[in-house]
Amino acid sequence: MKILMLNAICGIKSTGRICTDLAEMLKTNNHEALIAYGREYVPKKYKSLSYRIGNPIDVTLHGFHSLFFNRHGFASKKATENFIKKLISYNPDIIHLHNIHGYYLNIKILFEYLKKAEKPVLWTLHDSWTMTGHCPNFAAAACNKWLTGCYDCELIHGYPFSLLADRSTLNWLEKRQLFNGVKNLLLVTPSEWLAGIVKKSYLASYNVKVINNGIDTSIFHPRKSDFREKYALKDKKVILGVSSFWSKNKGFFDFIKLSEMLDSSKYKIVMVGLNKSYMDKLPSNILGLPHTDNPESLAEIYSAADVFFNPTYQDVYSCINMEAQSCGLPVIVYNTGGAAETVPPANLVEQGDLNAVLHKIEKGTLKIKQQDFSKQKMYSKYLEAYKEIVNKA
Repeated sequence: MKILMLNAICGIKSTGRICTDLAEMLKTNNHEALIAYGREYVPKKYKSLSYRIGNPIDVTLHGFHSLFFNRHGFASKKATENFIKKLISYNPDIIHLHNIHGYYLNIKILFEYLKKAEKPVLWTLHDSWTMTGHCPNFAAAACNKWLTGCYDCELIHGYPFSLLADRSTLNWLEKRQLFNGVKNLLLVTPSEWLAGIVKKSYLASYNVKVINNGIDTSIFHPRKSDFREKYALKDKKVILGVSSFWSKNKGFFDFIKLSEMLDSSKYKIVMVGLNKSYMDKLPSNILGLPHTDNPESLAEIYSAADVFFNPTYQDVYSCINMEAQSCGLPVIVYNTGGAAETVPPANLVEQGDLNAVLHKIEKGTLKIKQQDFSKQKMYSKYLEAYKEIVNKA
């Protein structure tokens, strides 16, 4: 089989690594794969698997279009037209969509082509942007407007950033029209939670298959680490937090509050993935580290910690929860979205209940979910899905 994947990024962060993991395993099993991506850099070892849509200037212009007109996904016309030419030339057996938002693609041009070409399409939804008029995550705002048609968007100033206009109603209506009517399209979600959201949305007529995200367990496993010695943490109980980016909804300020509740002579919070602005906001009893795309380094940090805390208020199915547990680290999460599916029920706490978090840390009875988190398991399920839609063609 010949698979073309489409995603905002390639080889970095969670969705980018999922794409390259799938592409590498397809090639290992005598299939062919190409990842078309729109932004950021691609690690050198994945260059041969990738094709860039447009360029940084296109991304910037799309950003301005989104910022001033709130029409995210409706710019990048020339870049998308050129990509369609590449797509036709490559002539894949299956088109596998991932994140089609991210300031790089024109969804109208793309879906007009998909309906005309009638090729098998598999679409992995990594968030809920597909079903809303603006946001990729509505859970933290407890918003249900997406059910009947977005309006008066409360998240207008969140990604994808808009300064002035609220065109969430128009976007919702156009996305509903564009995304429906593809003849052979199978939706995939990483969690049962998101599958349930899809079945309530305007995409409910499509079949939905749940395929949990997978990770590279040959990298993420307990390993020797000099992390504690390097940062003088030998006698501390280390509570770790990791994110590709931190924000209020990722629980940044919950970590600040937790640090105030802990005995600093016994505990040390370590937060990975901080940019300079968030680093400057840290109290002295939190060790802040920048983002790393080196999975080996991350596995060493996981292996050196005692507890992993993921205080996200919105999540579909967290790769970092799986990475931490594969390194032997118990994970505490809020009972939020698909994140709750990645840990044992005993490790769940209600959103914002830091007293419960502290109690679980001090009690020391946290469990690790006994599940195969491997990318090999994920790959085998995707292979089944590919065959399913090809056989229908």
